[in-house]
Formats: sequence, structure tokens, C-alpha cells
Amino acid sequence: MTGSVQQEMERLLTAAFAPTRLEVINDSAKHAGHSGDDGSGESHFTVVIEAAAFADQSRLERQRMVNRALGDIPGERVHALAIQASAPTS
Repeated sequence: MTGSVQQEMERLLTAAFAPTRLEVINDSAKHAGHSGDDGSGESHFTVVIEAAAFADQSRLERQRMVNRALGDIPGERVHALAIQASAPTS
């Protein structure tokens, strides 16, 4: 895919979950020079996502769902990924 890893993550998560809230935050600058920093500027991210698909799912299952939607990005193309996944509240 073309574009940044951040943009690719946003596209994949939007397609998979149609979220009511989505923030993909690049935290890489905070980790410059640390373990896992590959110098790309796209090694550490936080995902904040709210989607109906997460209703009645455990925290662990929500994280698994996000990781599955992102394919090879977590662990292979991104060193660290923090996930805050929730369902909308009425």
C-alpha cells in the first residue's frame, strides 16, 4: 500500500469496524533511540477505537480483533502498539 503506516492502519481499521471514534497516534518520537526504534519514525503507535463490533467482547478479544484487522503491521512492521478499544455507550 502507498502512504504511511499510520494511514494504512486508519484505512484497515475503518474498513474492518466502521468506528464511531478512531485515533491512530504516532508515539515514535517519544521512543527515539530506544529499543525497537528503527529510525523510520513509525515504530510505536497508540490506537484508540470505538466500534459497535466490540460490544460484549472482553478486553483481550477486542485487542485480538484489532490485531487481526491490522494483519502483519503489529510485531512485523510496528514495534509497539497500544490498543484502547471500546464499544459505544448509549
